[in-house]
Amino acid sequence: MAKEPVLLSGGNPQISKGDGDAPVQAYIAAMPGWKSDAGKRLDALIMRTVPAAQKAVRWNSPFYGVEGQGWFISFHCFTKYIKVTLFRGTSLDPEPPVGSKDPEARYFHIYEDEAPDEALMARWIGQAAALPGWIP
Repeated sequence: MAKEPVLLSGGNPQISKGDGDAPVQAYIAAMPGWKSDAGKRLDALIMRTVPAAQKAVRWNSPFYGVEGQGWFISFHCFTKYIKVTLFRGTSLDPEPPVGSKDPEARYFHIYEDEAPDEALMARWIGQAAALPGWIP
């Protein structure tokens, strides 16, 4: 019998580091409640917008990047929302709404009772993928 993923504080799934779609899908499947469906929609939107995006799980979060450019987007579960990180968010037009301690990163949050603006999200994703990404 497969062991259920542990949920860390705030309900974020603990998923082993890995490359490719399989660990990202394991993360999404382990997202609690409404967040799993939101994660599926976000993953599909990212892949529709950037079909060649590479996927991985790092630090218990899915990351998406462009080969040779680094990571451009990631997301993470918190108790009441999903935090989506755009690593070069200050270079996007318009800038995503939530600031960061990192001088270049910006965030937006997805809440259960608010439908996200998918057209705006796709615009941010497309712009972010065209920029040099974050390389840890």
